Amino acid sequence: MAKRNALGRGLGALIDDAGQERTVTADAVNEIDITRIETNPFQPRSKFDEVALNELADSIRQLGIIQPITVRKVDDSKFQLITGERRYRAAQIAGLKKIPAYVRFADDQAMLELALVENIQREDLDAIEIAISYQRLMEECKLTQESMSDRVGKKRSTVSNYLRLLKLPAEIQLGIRDKHISMGHARALVNIENAKTQLKIYYKIIDDGLSVRKTEDIIRDINSPKKTNSKEKVRLPEEYQQLQKHLKNHFRSEVDFKRNNKGSGKIIIPFKSDEDLERIMGIIDKMK
Repeated sequence: MAKRNALGRGLGALIDDAGQERTVTADAVNEIDITRIETNPFQPRSKFDEVALNELADSIRQLGIIQPITVRKVDDSKFQLITGERRYRAAQIAGLKKIPAYVRFADDQAMLELALVENIQREDLDAIEIAISYQRLMEECKLTQESMSDRVGKKRSTVSNYLRLLKLPAEIQLGIRDKHISMGHARALVNIENAKTQLKIYYKIIDDGLSVRKTEDIIRDINSPKKTNSKEKVRLPEEYQQLQKHLKNHFRSEVDFKRNNKGSGKIIIPFKSDEDLERIMGIIDKMK
């Protein structure tokens, strides 16, 4: 019996008689019945773009699976995904019966680490998914920030910045995932300790379309308010204001009154130069 035309069959066309069950071999591409594969319980991704999945499914219908998925063998009849869940889901949508896969031997911790590291290295993860992946690597794989940064090839400061996002209120974390605010906005918001203030500024960013720089300026003002002298806030009585105005006109210079609640204080006449001081002293001498 002649072999079927291989065109359009993707990777399966490169493997002899992909329609028959063969012995599954580690570190080689195997054609596995898609119904025998279950999803990875350690998968850190929780959201998959339906439009992108359908576009990938259309591509798979035309070209097949270009890059095999990676699985581990659970028992004689079942396999579990390690990496490639998007391709697996898209292949199901495309109606594939079999899917090319590498088989690896991995325990639960290795499964988790492989899945997390593979996802962290993707470019389409949102900042919160990355942060959760880092946290799980640390907690479940017993890694420090330093050892984890080496494992995923990221600077320790980068890892730390992502982990800090998980301290934000859940509402803001959701806003990051839905791209209502950027990573830059989120990093600025982390610098505020009060959750209510964080949420207030979060909504201001969205409502007013604030840039990251403007957001940073607002937060800087909140964290470092300008210090004011309480004594300077005391409003001068009407008669003092009239006297201040009279002296300003007389000296042709700003005149400042410092007065506390008890009534004591001082009059300050500033000068701009030695010549200006001589001018003011001449006026005072005439007053004598």
